[in-house]
This record gives sequence, structure tokens and C-alpha cells, in this order.
Amino acid sequence: MRSREGQFSDARPIQRSRAEKERLLRELKDTLAGLKPHASRSMRTTLQARIRELEAELAPAKR
Repeated sequence: MRSREGQFSDARPIQRSRAEKERLLRELKDTLAGLKPHASRSMRTTLQARIRELEAELAPAKR
């Protein structure tokens, strides 16, 4: 079934507020810290990349 214009299933990024981004950042850092030693390297790399992206988005707003 095809999506209609304006539905969440459109290929658009979800807009998050600053508070949501900060919460997501905390959750990602907790997840990364809680990974077992045998967790895959690609999972760690992906989490670290997403954390860097969020920190970069939040950094200019802190000034």
C-alpha cells in the first residue's frame, strides 16, 4: 500500500526537539557503555557515529 503525502511513512527524517535529542544521547551512551565485550564491532561503530552526530547537533545550541 502506498503512502499519502504527509504520512510518517514518507522518506523524511523525524523532527526531534532538543529535549528528545538529549534523552536519546543519554540512552545511546548508556547502551554503548553496557555492551558486552563480545558485541560486534559494527554495532559499536554505529553507536559511536550516532553519538557523535547528536553531540554535533547539540553543540552549537549550547553556546
